Amino acid sequence: MRRTLLLSLVVCLVNIHQAEIIDRCALAKLLHQEDMDGFEGYSLSDWLCLAFVESNFNISKVNENADGSFDYGIFQINSHYWCTDHQSHSENFGHLECQELLGPNLLSTIRCAKIIVSGTGGMKNWAAWRMHCSDRPLSSWMTGCCLG
Repeated sequence: MRRTLLLSLVVCLVNIHQAEIIDRCALAKLLHQEDMDGFEGYSLSDWLCLAFVESNFNISKVNENADGSFDYGIFQINSHYWCTDHQSHSENFGHLECQELLGPNLLSTIRCAKIIVSGTGGMKNWAAWRMHCSDRPLSSWMTGCCLG
């Protein structure tokens, strides 16, 4: 009995953890539906690469930075500039609560990412994208994904 209960608990915890990770092709389809392909000159492959290098497709990732700000969600959007978390000073240029960047509904995240890339620097605002995605062949990120 205890063994079955323990196994059930482990399975539940694994499923909860997996729920935080979005499938690469599911993300590509959502980004396509939200007109992110070609937005400000960036392809879906750019967005997928960004999501991978920033969060490994983890929609609930939170990272604390040395300056006391936090990065939130699949694109690791910074609280100092783009959202308010009521823990650190924020300019809140994205006009949203940082917690909105952590849920399974990625529409707030996508809206905020559009604001970021529309400004000076585009995707170069993300250091990880500059280091790992910029000026690299990215077409493999879409391999096997059906957008229809």
